Amino acid sequence: MDIEKMMKAAQDAAENIQKQMGEAQAKLDTIEVEGVSGGGLVKVRATAKGRILGVSIDETLLVPSEKQMVEDLVAAAFNDARAKADAASNEEMGKMSAGLPLPPGFKLPF
Repeated sequence: MDIEKMMKAAQDAAENIQKQMGEAQAKLDTIEVEGVSGGGLVKVRATAKGRILGVSIDETLLVPSEKQMVEDLVAAAFNDARAKADAASNEEMGKMSAGLPLPPGFKLPF
């Protein structure tokens, strides 16, 4: 195989990977996760890409004396949603990279 054919094959493979990455990133924005804290009193809905879709706070928490606790629960729910979004993202990207000839331990940059 001559060098031109090898370069063309490498370029085609790179373009294919780039296309698959774009499709995978678009799919991540359609996968929904829900972060929860306070036993369900605070919920955060997000996409696996990390876009926040909504926040729900149980009305029993909406009293001035509970302000700090509510803020802590909201932060915990966001962190839970982020962790779930990361897990969903890693799963989807793992599916995409499963067919790629990557060396062991190599991670694609996401």
